[in-house]
Amino acid sequence: MNNPRSASITVKDVSFRYGPKVALDSINLQVTSGINLILGPNGAGKSTLFSLLTGLLCPSCGAIDVNGLSFDKQHSSIMQSMGVVFQQSTLDLDLTVQQNLLYFASLHGIAPDKALKNIESMLVELALNDRLQDKVRTLNGGHRRRVEIVRALIHQPQVLLLDEPTVGLDIESRALILKHVRALGDRDSLCVLWATHLIDEIRPSDSLVVIHSGKIKAQGVTELLCRENQVDTVSQLYRKLTGSTEAI
Repeated sequence: MNNPRSASITVKDVSFRYGPKVALDSINLQVTSGINLILGPNGAGKSTLFSLLTGLLCPSCGAIDVNGLSFDKQHSSIMQSMGVVFQQSTLDLDLTVQQNLLYFASLHGIAPDKALKNIESMLVELALNDRLQDKVRTLNGGHRRRVEIVRALIHQPQVLLLDEPTVGLDIESRALILKHVRALGDRDSLCVLWATHLIDEIRPSDSLVVIHSGKIKAQGVTELLCRENQVDTVSQLYRKLTGSTEAI
């Protein structure tokens, strides 16, 4: 992959309600190229935020910009520059891995040969190069998730959204995905926004956002946030900022 321009996501005073329930409460968020993790338990607002960032929902108030483009006015251009992996699989189970990938590429106007060239190294790194002719239905959950990540990158986006991509996966798939996505953040200017509730996925040097009950509790470099809050671990940081005793 090659993303020569720096990418960013800006969320300004965004709120969202499901009827009377406030899911996001006037949040502000700024993330740039590299690995950015959002930590919070189930129900914290992570998936709602991702639905807003992908246009599946519209904010009750506030504004969202991606790469300097306004979601209100330039939604199509934003989606062209974005790759997304949702919690729930969206693969066609009755198509092969290659058919799923090429169909998605065609939606972006990418010819089959170019599409496969774009993902050639990823297929090897994620151990999918020998599974292209397999129907998705025959793959386990870990392999399906790897296919979704490759698919999200086939059009070489500047922004990658990952909504808890490793939850429930086998050890091998989880390790491969962690390694691959981190490599993308390190060597490319890809902006990765990665929602998780798994503490062990967070490194001291990561950009971290802590979210709880629809509010941003803190944002910054993980080790600096720990130091500022006089705690030793991310788990302690989370509990201090949220008052939660829930295991995450």
